[in-house]
Order: sequence, then structure tokens, then C-alpha cells
Amino acid sequence: MIVRSHLPWPLRWAALAVMFGFSAAIALWAFEFGKEIAGLDRGAKEELAQLREELATLRDRHGQAQQVANTADSLLKAERATQERLAQQVRQLEIEKQSLQDELGFFQRLIPASGEGLQVRGLSAEAVSDGQLRYQMLLVHQVKGEAEFRGRYEVLLSGQMEGRPWQQPFSGGPRALQLRRVTRVTGLIDHPPGAVIKTLQVRVIDAQGATRATQTVRL
Repeated sequence: MIVRSHLPWPLRWAALAVMFGFSAAIALWAFEFGKEIAGLDRGAKEELAQLREELATLRDRHGQAQQVANTADSLLKAERATQERLAQQVRQLEIEKQSLQDELGFFQRLIPASGEGLQVRGLSAEAVSDGQLRYQMLLVHQVKGEAEFRGRYEVLLSGQMEGRPWQQPFSGGPRALQLRRVTRVTGLIDHPPGAVIKTLQVRVIDAQGATRATQTVRL
């Protein structure tokens, strides 16, 4: 005759669950203990810490490089602005130099004055474009006292046009002139582009219409 203990089914299932849970805990502990023994978990943590440190270092270097690039860009822009200002100053100085050279050449061409009266000196002309001339001259009024000259002057161009003799005065007639001692006169005169200019003549007329001075220059 066999005697068996009779346990209710809920208690049996509970006992089985406890056994399985205990077995799973032992397996998990064994797995973690095995990783720790093998050094896998510790190595992964150290590698992760090292990667984070390298990332922080790279970020610092990137920030420093960006700062250097920004500084270099600012210096480059400032240098370009300085070069542009210097180039502009050089161009302005070249213009002033050329103007002074023109002035010097103009006065060097003057002939020392002799006698009294109104004189035209240093008459010159140059082509500005195909159809326009620039002229300049110095008018000297040498008289006793402080008499002021009031009159007019006219410019006459002479040459050839289409193989024939050609002349052209100022358009609009003579121009007003007023001086006490010395004055410099410059101006532009237009002409047909096809004209061959050979001479330029200046004539100074007083208020009564009499010619007081004249000079001609060959071109």
C-alpha cells in the first residue's frame, strides 16, 4: 500500500515558479560574474569613457580652429580694405603728380616778358578725343597802376577738311575775359572728327573791339 501526499495545484505552481525564479537569478548572476571575470564590462566602460574624452577634445580643437579661421578672415578683409585705400591714394597721387608736371611744363614753356601791355604766353593744345581739343594759355597784363583788363578772347582752328582748307572759330562767338595781372585760361573746343587740325590761334580783343594780343601754335 503506497501513501501519497496530496498538495493543491496552486501550491504546486507556486513552488515551481519559485524554483524557476531562483534558477534564473542564479543564471543571471553567473552571466554577470562571468563578464566581470573576463573583463568585458570593465573594458566597455573604459572604452566609452575614452571615446567621450576624445569627443570633448575634438570639440575643443574644432572650436579653436573655427576661432582661428574667423580671426584670419577678419584680418584678410582688413588687409584687403587697406590695400584698396592705398591703391586709391596712389591713383590720386599719380593724378596730382601729372597735374603738377603739366603745370611745370606749362610754365617752363613761357618766354620771359618784355615791355608792357597784354601778352599771350605758353599757348598749347592737345587732343582729348576724336573731335575735341583742350587748350591752355597764360595771359599777362603788364601796365602801370592797377588797371584791370576787360575784353574777350577767341580761338580759331585751321586745317583741312575732306582735302580742302578749313577753319572753325568758337561756337557761340568770343568768350568774356577779365584780369588784373596774370590769369591762366583753359578750355575745350569741339571740331568735326574728320578735320585735320594744323594750327590753333588765340586772339584777345578789348572792350572797343581792338585786337590787343594774338598767338598761334602748330599742332
